[in-house]
Amino acid sequence: MTDGRLDILAIGAHPDDVEIGMGGTLAKYGDAGYQTGIINLTKAELSSNGTVEERQLEAEKAAKILKVAKRIQWSYPDRQLLSYKDKCIESLVRAIRQIRPKLVFAPYYKDRHPDHGHCHEIVKEAVFSAGIKRFLPEAVGEAYRPEALYYYQINGMIDPHFVVDISKYMDRKLEALACFKSQFNLKKGGVNTPLNNGYLQRLEGRESILGNEVGVTFGEGFRSDKPLIISLLGETE
Repeated sequence: MTDGRLDILAIGAHPDDVEIGMGGTLAKYGDAGYQTGIINLTKAELSSNGTVEERQLEAEKAAKILKVAKRIQWSYPDRQLLSYKDKCIESLVRAIRQIRPKLVFAPYYKDRHPDHGHCHEIVKEAVFSAGIKRFLPEAVGEAYRPEALYYYQINGMIDPHFVVDISKYMDRKLEALACFKSQFNLKKGGVNTPLNNGYLQRLEGRESILGNEVGVTFGEGFRSDKPLIISLLGETE
């Protein structure tokens, strides 16, 4: 691609959400020459550990490892996404019309962290509204709706509608997540959280289970609101 558009746009509430949910997929498609991007709605300023500045540096390092072409950081207040829902939807509509991604990814709504569910709701509405001509007619770019909206999982284990084989990219995913030392490494005087108590080991186990379900070593699972079309039964990558 040479026009600045993205093939894949992944949206998360916080820096590290997308990397946890689909870091392997981003690395895989980045290596294949596709243009990928991340939008983080908040800076996660209410996180129990680390500073906003640390988290931003960590996110930049992780993006480079995953070959993310564009990383966009917004500053909507952490834990207040619903209070800023309308403004956030408008921001995403403008971004989608400018970037014109083929595929958009958002967190699955079933998650222990409410912000992930709120992000799911906001992205879903924004993707729909971006395709309505009379919604924000003054926005830069014509009405545009991506080809598909899919959902990645952050915490827990969902029953996926499809799995991406990341067997060759699990190491890269873990390398990118290791950049977030403020979140996954418990420092002296830090706060114990689910993230710094064996989270990455459990995540690797989850991706192993998902991979095993489809006959590969590691996989990332995704959900879809619509049925997926298969052109040829039995066709694999």
